[in-house]
Amino acid sequence: MEILRLEAVSKNFGGVSAVSEFSMMQEENTISAIIGPNGAGKTTIFNLITGVQRLDTGKLFFRGSDITKLPAHRITALGMSRTFQNIRLFHNLSVVDNVKIAAGYKISYGMFSEFLSLPSVHREEKALHEKAMSTLEFLNLEKYAAQKPGNLSYGLQRRLELSRALMPEPHLLLLDEPGAGLNPNEIRDLMDTIRFIQSEKKISIIIVEHHMELVMNICSKIHVLDFGKKIGEGTPEEIRKNDKVLEAYLGGTEEI
Repeated sequence: MEILRLEAVSKNFGGVSAVSEFSMMQEENTISAIIGPNGAGKTTIFNLITGVQRLDTGKLFFRGSDITKLPAHRITALGMSRTFQNIRLFHNLSVVDNVKIAAGYKISYGMFSEFLSLPSVHREEKALHEKAMSTLEFLNLEKYAAQKPGNLSYGLQRRLELSRALMPEPHLLLLDEPGAGLNPNEIRDLMDTIRFIQSEKKISIIIVEHHMELVMNICSKIHVLDFGKKIGEGTPEEIRKNDKVLEAYLGGTEEI
């Protein structure tokens, strides 16, 4: 059963085509990837899916609903979450507070209730804290809850981003270059972490990534972009043998 569908999505910037008639379908409880050389349009597709940027033509459907014209916060509320290429943690807040922020849109009390410090506010804050701690525990980060993100290693900061993305309990998780800046051992740990998230949470995951070891080992389907256009789609084995993909990546017929 599908969870996300893109129909002939296009986006131009100043007359330059960033994405051209890109279509894809993501099934529930699967891990897939969007790959391609630098500047191929991968992150733009994520921005279009999540409502960060408005597409020029095409349609977007999420969980059976047309989300083409919805703003980013409405799309998030429907059950979609993402991470970014560059780590975007709040370094002046604690680890646990960084995770709490991701569920801030679900808070029901207003400024007046908070000013009066009503019992309902305390109950809601307690529930939010407990949920954040549980989310941290899921990825073995609970012992760092009171620390600032800057005290964590780069690999742990990446895992903290994953925890924050999981806090709203998404149905679809978009990971934009989660392996950026990680060493080979951290990449293998990340692969295990993504598999664990998908298996335990039963959610669908789409990855934009340059690390082919990660993509080829954990994704069941791969979409390949070049200059904003899809040039290949299939299983890792099919992509390894796709001449157009090899040409775009390597300019020849070596295997990826």
